[in-house]
Amino acid sequence: MVNKISILGGKTFIFLSSKFNLGSGSTWPGHIALKLNPNFIKETLGSSKTKLVIVAGTNGKTTTARLITSIVREANKTYLQNKAGANLVNGLASTLISGATLSGNLNKDYLIFEADENALPRILEQTTPDYIVLLDLFRDQLDRYGEVDTIARKWHSAMQNLNNKTCLILNSDDPQIAYLGTKTQAKVAYFGLEKIQSAGYEQTKTKHGADSTHCPKCNEKLKFLTIFFSHLGIWECPKCKLKRPNPDLSNIPSYPLVGAYNKYNALATTLFGLKENITLKDSQNAFASFTPAFGRQEKLTYKDKNVQIFLSKNPTSFNESLEAIKELKGENLLILLNDRIPDGLDVSWIWDINIEEILDKKINVAVTGDRAYDMGLRLKYAEFFTHVIPDPEQALDEMINKLEDNETLYILPNYSAMLDIRKIITGRKIL
Repeated sequence: MVNKISILGGKTFIFLSSKFNLGSGSTWPGHIALKLNPNFIKETLGSSKTKLVIVAGTNGKTTTARLITSIVREANKTYLQNKAGANLVNGLASTLISGATLSGNLNKDYLIFEADENALPRILEQTTPDYIVLLDLFRDQLDRYGEVDTIARKWHSAMQNLNNKTCLILNSDDPQIAYLGTKTQAKVAYFGLEKIQSAGYEQTKTKHGADSTHCPKCNEKLKFLTIFFSHLGIWECPKCKLKRPNPDLSNIPSYPLVGAYNKYNALATTLFGLKENITLKDSQNAFASFTPAFGRQEKLTYKDKNVQIFLSKNPTSFNESLEAIKELKGENLLILLNDRIPDGLDVSWIWDINIEEILDKKINVAVTGDRAYDMGLRLKYAEFFTHVIPDPEQALDEMINKLEDNETLYILPNYSAMLDIRKIITGRKIL
């Protein structure tokens, strides 16, 4: 009875939030349901045949979850997803409320849930997923998560408690992620890149800001035979001989989004599909019509001009967004930097961005957001001429007004700044 009350009340809250443009109602219904019944998630999933797919990683989880929904839909399967990105335990409960019937039944083939890195172990205490897709681990929100090793240890302990009902889909190119497959009873499959023949790749020495350069087993400094970006590549330990597992999938005919980092997302998705008997043809068909999630290479129009948003929330994602903009030959760039709770209060990571090594200094750049002057100072040291405009709406308008009709404004915000700028552009908040 308590669960039915939670579902009815939660659905009402979600409806009213949407109707009055107050957000998606993606956290509070679940928070209240778990207060009323701490076992709400276990009981709801336990009475369902829905397959649970959890996607986690520092970068790429939202895009990968969306890609998985696209191939599931192409295969004519039904699904439920936390589209608004509420990725904590209460977000999972809210997702169940939104998709369950009033009697508490979950009549979907798949529940696809992107999980916060720090929340993943807690989520696994309440669930036994059919699949866990683990993409990567990078420094992000150090004041909240700590170093990469801290999250890796938590994940390693959680993976040891899994049984063979679960299939782990792991990135073989990330040492910390690949190591998770060595001591678990879960089934394991790996994805990774083949060599990329383009400028900026095929390095053999890690660049400044790389996050996992030591062996996760014995802590010896790793040897990289190839580096695709940051610490992702073909690696081995000269001491204990731990090395990159051979990927089960390393190439597909086409990819839905630009950038090496998005190749990983597409490979992980395709590998999941193959495990679920979703054909490569179906996956490729889904990728051909794929539209990105909010803020993840999302294309929008503002005052009849084109804008594209690249969420950039840590050094690695920022660098890879810059690489993608370089590939797209972008000439107009707006950077937004906030330091709110969802972002992490420490913005010192901006000094690990390699902007001077990636972009031409002739690019037109403006910075805005709560920490606009910090980013302006960073760009001054990089010798970029930069407009510092603290008010985001004013900054957006000034950049848009200077665009030619055939030009695009590329926007690089961190998380809360992305929500701010999207609200200005679309007139509607997400969360």
